[in-house]
Amino acid sequence: ESLHSSIGLLGISAGSLVLAVHFYSLPRAAPLIPSTVLGVLLLILSSLLAYAGIRRSPRNASVFLSLCLTISVFWCGYGVIFVLEGQGVLNDAGDFRSAMVPGLVTFTLALLIIAVVGFLCREVVLAMIASAVSLASAHEVAMLYSTAFGSSAVACNYMIVCLVGGYFALGRILYFLNKEKIALPGTDLAKNKTHKQVQSTSGSGSHFAVVGLILNMLSASVFGCRLLGITGKLVIGQVPWLWAAGIYQIGICILSYRAMDALMATFFGFTSILKFAEGYCLLYPIWQPEEPSFPTPFLVVFSILFAVLGLFLTLKSPVDGLYLLFYVAYCIALACHPKGFLEGGPQGMDVAIFVGSALMTLIHLYNVKASAKIPTGKDAMKALLARSSFLKLREGTDLHTPYLGYSKYADAEVLGYACSVLASFAITMPGDPQAPLAVVVIPWVVVAGGVLKLLGGSVAFARGKTLESSAFILYGVLWIVWGLTRYGGLYGTTRSFHAAVGIVAFMLFNGFIVFCTLFLNITWFFYSLTFFLITVSFLLDSIHALPAGYDVAATLIFGLVSFYCFLSALFNSIFEGSCLPMGRPIVQLRGVGGGTTKCLHLPARKASSVKRIADILKNGGTCGIPTDTVYVLVAACNRPDAVEKAHQSKHQAQDRPMSLWISSLKQLEPAKHLFTPLLWDFMESAWPSPISLVVPRGEWVDFLGMKDSAIYVGTPQSVAIRIPDCSVTTHLIDLVGPIVVTSANPTGEADTTHHNQVYAKLGDKVDAVLCAGPSPENIASTVVDCTKIDSGNIGFFRVGIIPKSQVLQILEQVQKK
Repeated sequence: ESLHSSIGLLGISAGSLVLAVHFYSLPRAAPLIPSTVLGVLLLILSSLLAYAGIRRSPRNASVFLSLCLTISVFWCGYGVIFVLEGQGVLNDAGDFRSAMVPGLVTFTLALLIIAVVGFLCREVVLAMIASAVSLASAHEVAMLYSTAFGSSAVACNYMIVCLVGGYFALGRILYFLNKEKIALPGTDLAKNKTHKQVQSTSGSGSHFAVVGLILNMLSASVFGCRLLGITGKLVIGQVPWLWAAGIYQIGICILSYRAMDALMATFFGFTSILKFAEGYCLLYPIWQPEEPSFPTPFLVVFSILFAVLGLFLTLKSPVDGLYLLFYVAYCIALACHPKGFLEGGPQGMDVAIFVGSALMTLIHLYNVKASAKIPTGKDAMKALLARSSFLKLREGTDLHTPYLGYSKYADAEVLGYACSVLASFAITMPGDPQAPLAVVVIPWVVVAGGVLKLLGGSVAFARGKTLESSAFILYGVLWIVWGLTRYGGLYGTTRSFHAAVGIVAFMLFNGFIVFCTLFLNITWFFYSLTFFLITVSFLLDSIHALPAGYDVAATLIFGLVSFYCFLSALFNSIFEGSCLPMGRPIVQLRGVGGGTTKCLHLPARKASSVKRIADILKNGGTCGIPTDTVYVLVAACNRPDAVEKAHQSKHQAQDRPMSLWISSLKQLEPAKHLFTPLLWDFMESAWPSPISLVVPRGEWVDFLGMKDSAIYVGTPQSVAIRIPDCSVTTHLIDLVGPIVVTSANPTGEADTTHHNQVYAKLGDKVDAVLCAGPSPENIASTVVDCTKIDSGNIGFFRVGIIPKSQVLQILEQVQKK
């Protein structure tokens, strides 16, 4: 049983104790805990809760995860506001109240929803904690508006949380440390374990969507409270709520990719952009007296992207798709008001988003945890699409499997392309050089074009897309560096070619990417090629030679290409077939991607994949497989045609003969009398391991069913044999029988340490590759000469991962025995 739940409960208890002490001492002239110290402590505890929530116990994933992450973001924004107060930024009592109330209102309702679902799903302890923190927040709101409400009620609620959470956390830790012998009353995890496991597996949906929806409530509350008159004005002290929501929203985006929910991850990426922009707009009094204006084309395009994403999300869940219409209307409202977030129209949509997000939070949390579901129309859309002969939804366990191997993340290219569209349209509105911050451009360029582009590049790299990830990361860095320089007014008073040197370097790198995309596909070629227009725009601006209208032309061209990529990635991730194809490579090189229509790629983590590889080998195929060292090329011993094919496919040199692998010495048991006792004991002690033993060739070879394959294995005098220390490989040998092995690379080249390398070097010469990602080691096995072992001497053809001293030590132990 995981202790992460105990860590989370202890963190909540510790924070509640700190807040209880703070509110009990609040009537005093000097509180026991200074505001700055209190804020720092809450920030530390919020980090602990975020860790506990993400590293959650799988058994109580939904409610516990939602509770920990919700309180984490609550205390994160809460703590920063206390720090601002302690540093004198929020000296005015009205400003402090306006800063506090939107967050307190949000978390009062959010924690109440978590408490209700917790009680309904019999998570009583978590429900009690959520309801107590919710009541504490409600009492604090009342205290801020009326002195008749004392701080003692807030402190009492936090003390309840401290006692309940501390008791159960300590009880679970005690239960774990004494190996389930002693349990405090009510904390025995074994009693309800079966019921909760059955209940948790009955739910469906992403566990992280709930927290993302609560974050949408938080940002909407800041502006909604201003419209409804709950807060007197918008103040800098509200920025911590908005930016905490933005930072956590990016985290939820990443976790949604880990949960293989690419559409909701993209949606949360979009909403994080809005949260950072909202916080940025509230900071304008720092650098200018006037309220900033917004680039209308950008917001129109943003509404289109939300609409397209909502349409595709409707195919998965109609309720989620309808929810996205709130954001379509929100972006349209922003486009219709030059002052954006600061005007009444968008703030009215914030109120609607707050209410809609609260309802969606209840639906998602209840449906994930409960066995009886609130209907969302998911099955109806699936049944409707099942009748279509043109569009067929992608389904199954391999929905998010990349072309080579497997990944822990869903594909993030949809978000990457969408961010390219947003960043390019953000530069259509030229700013005033005398007041560069008067137009809101930096959040769109830095967050959308930069931060989220880097996120997309990192996920692409995790999925084995080296070129795509390099392009996304390069473009993200350019948008961040030169976006800040150009739209943040960092050029200074003079502009010259000195400022343009960095852009020229980016252009050179992009030229290399354009060259590489010739071998990828047509769409990526035009995507990278048209990005040159964006770099030229930055270059001309840096030397103060940008023609009028150039930005609009560059935006339209690059933006439309990026939009096509966005649509293509969406279609290909949702539907089977290529509705909007990315195209074929412009230049096709022999040996590069040559096996795209022939060579299977199967994830090694699946037993079904190993069985399929075994069937291919039994039928005379050759395959690349992972081992305890590097990747190897294998064929079944009893298929001479396959062994000959493996020998010829890599131009096997005569001085590097193929070796023989078995899964157990039991396969040699019938021929044990043909081995000397010392050699047999040495094999028994040395294996399984990355040690290949070269033994004298004899009649024992016939017991393995090699037949005509024997001429390709070893030399006329000896054969190298090994039992690998790899469960996947030995299981495969159990299914196939002894296999003939050679390195999975053309003779003379370096060993292959990743399935991508096997595919690139031998993809058109093998029938399948069993993909397991990077090799556990970069060094091949140690090859020991045992032909004269009975005289007490062994030699070494190659010293690999196992050092010579260790092999000699094994031999010495066998000889003593």
